Amino acid sequence: MSAHGKEENRTGTIIRLQGGFYDVMTELGEVRSRARGNFRKRGIAPVVGDDVLLHIEGEAGYILEVNERSNFLVRPPIANIDQALLLFSATEPAFSAHLLDRFLVLIEAKEIKPVIVLTKMDLLEGEEERVVKVAIEAYRKIGYTVIETSSETLEGIEVVRPLLEGKTSVLAGQSGVGKSSLLNALEPELALETSHISKALGRGRHTTRHVTLMPLAGGLVADTPGFSNLDFPHEMEIEDLRWCFPEFVRLQDDCKFRGCLHLNEPGCAIKGAVESGEIFPSRYSNYGMFVEEIKNRARRY
Repeated sequence: MSAHGKEENRTGTIIRLQGGFYDVMTELGEVRSRARGNFRKRGIAPVVGDDVLLHIEGEAGYILEVNERSNFLVRPPIANIDQALLLFSATEPAFSAHLLDRFLVLIEAKEIKPVIVLTKMDLLEGEEERVVKVAIEAYRKIGYTVIETSSETLEGIEVVRPLLEGKTSVLAGQSGVGKSSLLNALEPELALETSHISKALGRGRHTTRHVTLMPLAGGLVADTPGFSNLDFPHEMEIEDLRWCFPEFVRLQDDCKFRGCLHLNEPGCAIKGAVESGEIFPSRYSNYGMFVEEIKNRARRY
């Protein structure tokens, strides 16, 4: 950023948090900033994606206020997201519908638009390819956007690009699914570090160490550290979970009982749709496992 000889207030967006400093993008460029001490007293921790009011003194910035957030993710810690690109490898590591459904529940609960991006499609073959293709059609039938990509052959890269324009997007997924590789395919000049899958562990090393918002394809994209599991938020109840499955929501008015949890109630339209093949069986199975997980958590606390 250019030198500042006077004090002034500016608005901006936090694009990076590192070593106790916040890099804030303003009309003047990036301003390295600190948060005022009163944030800690108020229980507020600014995160990447926050829109803030900044006081600039010379080259230094001080965050005065954090604007109200439209949404907020804890893992990865980021705010004000328009859409989440959930990256899952078709293989290496193997595709997991269970883990994908966990991610989808979290994103649906925050009312953020999810886009499913499958990577490494060029490596699929045999029975594994058949299984993944069946899953792709099932998620598309629900209404999710599913994009098949390969950073090696560049398949699907030009399908991803227009989805990013004018939006703040977060890339989330397991370690080693190819988040950095996808970003490099979209913008080779980024030259982000990537790593190969560990043969012993069956997953990749974390090559992204911090949440960073970067300008890309006419929008802002967050590359986030990978993680291999995802706990549901403590405030999520069983009654909330059923709203995170769009295909359940569409049919629930046909259930015999209002407020049906789609578990053991008679006349449940969702269980009927599973039996008829209208609802993908693994989705209902995962729903049941998530219900038990929330129940067990409630017992512990």
